[in-house]
Amino acid sequence: MGLPRLVCVFLLAACCCCRRTTGQDGAAGADKAAWACSSSSSGVPGEEKQPALTPELVEVEVGSTAFLKCGTLHSSGNFSHVDWFLIHKERQIPIFRVRQGLGQKEPGEYEHRLSLQDSGATLALSQVTPHDERMFLCKSKRPRLQDHYFELQVYKAPEEPTIQANAVGIHVDRQELREVATCVGRNGYPIPQVIWYKNGRPLQEEENRVQIQSSQIVESSGLYTLQSVLNAQLVKEDKDAQFYCELSYRLPSGNRMKESKEVTVPVFYPAEKVWVEVEPVGLLKEGDHVKIRCLTDGNPQPDFTINKQNSNTGEMEEVTTDENGILSLEPAQKQHSGLYQCQSLDLETMITLLSDTQELLVNYVSDVRVNPTAPEAQEGDSLTLTCEAESNQDLEFEWLRDKTGQLLGKGPVLPLNNLKREAGGQYLCMASVPNVPGLNRTQLVSVGIFVTLTTLTPDFSQTTGLSISTVSPHTRANSTSTEKKLPPPESKGVVIVAVIVCILVLAVLGATLYFFYKKGKLPCGRSGKQEITMPPTRKSEFVVEVKSDKLPEEMALLQGSNGDKRAPGDQGEKYIDLRH
Repeated sequence: MGLPRLVCVFLLAACCCCRRTTGQDGAAGADKAAWACSSSSSGVPGEEKQPALTPELVEVEVGSTAFLKCGTLHSSGNFSHVDWFLIHKERQIPIFRVRQGLGQKEPGEYEHRLSLQDSGATLALSQVTPHDERMFLCKSKRPRLQDHYFELQVYKAPEEPTIQANAVGIHVDRQELREVATCVGRNGYPIPQVIWYKNGRPLQEEENRVQIQSSQIVESSGLYTLQSVLNAQLVKEDKDAQFYCELSYRLPSGNRMKESKEVTVPVFYPAEKVWVEVEPVGLLKEGDHVKIRCLTDGNPQPDFTINKQNSNTGEMEEVTTDENGILSLEPAQKQHSGLYQCQSLDLETMITLLSDTQELLVNYVSDVRVNPTAPEAQEGDSLTLTCEAESNQDLEFEWLRDKTGQLLGKGPVLPLNNLKREAGGQYLCMASVPNVPGLNRTQLVSVGIFVTLTTLTPDFSQTTGLSISTVSPHTRANSTSTEKKLPPPESKGVVIVAVIVCILVLAVLGATLYFFYKKGKLPCGRSGKQEITMPPTRKSEFVVEVKSDKLPEEMALLQGSNGDKRAPGDQGEKYIDLRH
């Protein structure tokens, strides 16, 4: 075997092992080597060597049509005698011929995908697949041209890469490489390159730190599926790291790339400290919904217990939490105030950690008390109301009219001077904590005002005082609670005396009218008017004035004994004027 033949064998072996990218079938490379051998030497000793011909590179995407033009771009004329060959293992396999400008297909795998273009000068290969990546040869006798070789290269963009993170998690204390994530790119040609990234930075293989293992599968279509596994030794700082993979590939139009989504990997490490967390943050008050939980800087979170200091013994005692280890105070009360502490136990390392104690302060305002509890006073007198409450914070007091909301004063003491009948009614004392918005409590109190009723009669030169309360019954309430109080027995007695006096007045009036009627002094039934006269020495005036705000049940006692009723709304002043 001559030297040129040995070189060809070497080239053939090299091309079978090495394609454009590692792992491809090498068919086109072997065909190219065979073409190189056949074009570089005839293999006959002493024969003049012919210069090697450079094949024309034709790039096409899978599924499209490849156009192979016989001759140079400037070749013209009708191609009436042309033979087309497929180079396969140093053999020229005929696939198409042109005679008198007409194409003739050769039986075989290309029989149904070849057609002529440009007056027979161009051979079109449709529905290109990865299997078509070969060497082709065009021999033209009419017109006579130099043999023209084509190298067909096929490309296919892979699908969007998918990534699967290690769902089990990685322990940082184990000194070994563990699988972080797997990247898969399907149906690409040729095999794409894969690049791994962590937090946007490319990863390079590093001994005992980072390792990338890639493999590929050839599908029946000739396309490749690439699988790449990233193995690494992670540290605690990688607990939030973002990993993704990138596929780099080439198309006839240029280089392209596709990225996977970003994933995180559970990273496990023991806790070094534990602390207490309280929600909500800020000043707390009674009625708030408060949650107390324990946290550590480890992952996963260990088991916890929550302890509260006993105010009597000073010992830390475990409190009951829910299934998530959270202590819920709903609603929070002042007795929940105190010192709390978390205790954790790492089941893997069996290490127990204690947190610092944290004070929980639930601000409160006690029930509000108003003194006197049932305030009463005569019209024109003065009255002082005092409001009391306890809190762990400084308190402010405000006095309001209950129905109108009118602000009457600030401070725990409300003086009421020169009381009028209209001053009777319900008053509200509000005790609030300015430093804690929304923390306040109130107390209602009912103030009763009594009015003096004066009566003069012809036969009695005396004054009878009738005390009538303008507000009854009394109402006491802390926030929303109320309490009723009946009028004092003394006021009922005074009312009875007034009723008796009224009855006597009416009896005297009736007797007087009857006397004049019998004497004929009273013209009853006659037309006209006649003044009733009496001797000057017996003339006197009798006037009764009643002013009252009494409720209907009290006013009923002031009506006449004969059952007469006042007209509706007639509760103001009433005058009776008798003249002799």
